[in-house]
Amino acid sequence: MKRTLLACLLTGVIATPAFAALKEGVAAPDFKTQASLAGKAFTFSLKDSLKKGPVVVYFYPSAFTGGCNIQAHTFAENNDKFVAAGATVVGVSLDNIARLNDFSADPNYCAGKIAVASDEDGKISKAYDLAVREAVAGKKDTRGVDINHGYAERTTFIVTPDGKIAATLSGLAPAINVEKSLEAVQKISSTKQNW
Repeated sequence: MKRTLLACLLTGVIATPAFAALKEGVAAPDFKTQASLAGKAFTFSLKDSLKKGPVVVYFYPSAFTGGCNIQAHTFAENNDKFVAAGATVVGVSLDNIARLNDFSADPNYCAGKIAVASDEDGKISKAYDLAVREAVAGKKDTRGVDINHGYAERTTFIVTPDGKIAATLSGLAPAINVEKSLEAVQKISSTKQNW
């Protein structure tokens, strides 16, 4: 029984695709794009946000989908802790700004507390070495609305004020991803490094 369980676990590890995402220590690609906070569009600039402290850049497949809803809600619930650690949180997806305006204002998800940015053409995701998949015909979100865009893999980057990636988090359940992001930001905050 134990051998069978071990074999299944090893098969799962071997079968899991390797993420090619940018690794710890490399420079985070700068980007500027349309984003939304509390239903209002604005221009998000990574460079400008880094002037305030670390930035959690979390890529997610699509607004209004199961895991992405959980992740956005968990980030929103923990936003005060990220702010206390001096960090900014921004979600990035291939959703258009109209969908993101709805998602960012929805009290069940972003709740007006975290910004979400549009990467409609997938260029930001690709700059971070993330796989970008094509749209799947007939796929609907949790509201029953068609999802007519591609998606990037769920991966989070913790970027230090000097523009370096301090941590890359992938392959985690949405809520665990948020928990590990907070731990990384708090560690950066507690070391008070000079950037």
